[in-house]
Amino acid sequence: MLKQIEIEFRSCFDQNKFNELETFLQSNAEDLGQDNKNVFFYIFKDKLLKVVDEVSKKRGKIVLKNSKIGDGSDFEEIEIIIDKDSIEATNNIFSELSLDCQLIESYQKRNNYLYKGVEIALKYSNHWGFHIELEIVIDDIKLKKDAEKKIHAVAKELNIKLMNDVELEEFVNKLEKDYGKSQ
Repeated sequence: MLKQIEIEFRSCFDQNKFNELETFLQSNAEDLGQDNKNVFFYIFKDKLLKVVDEVSKKRGKIVLKNSKIGDGSDFEEIEIIIDKDSIEATNNIFSELSLDCQLIESYQKRNNYLYKGVEIALKYSNHWGFHIELEIVIDDIKLKKDAEKKIHAVAKELNIKLMNDVELEEFVNKLEKDYGKSQ
């Protein structure tokens, strides 16, 4: 089990900006490789549980975020790596528990980079469209402000507008509502 604090920000944009960022990162960042995932989000009122099929890494994991997207930039996370063959059984267990949450499945096509100390996931999914996640993992909340400054500096250099908490909360609420209608 791995417990950590992720400081993360997101931005959504069109395919042209995605292509521009991909070209820039391929030339200027360390390419950490493809990281495609099929993610099962168990969305609770105050936290997020994920069962992740890490397709590119050929493994799985269970992740508990002790807050929701839109509740600030810091997410304390507990992660357990599981065998790829256990993903379906793990989802079956959670489904059988009749948890008071919404389940959303989302395939993410993504590539990870490291640029100026910031991990960048350049992604596409049906729910989020073209987007980017910038993060720094810390082990002490006292390091949060420095991590945020570094992320904001990289975002400015990449010419992307990071979503604030209100925008994130509105986006996620709409996504959850729309997903519920399509089921």
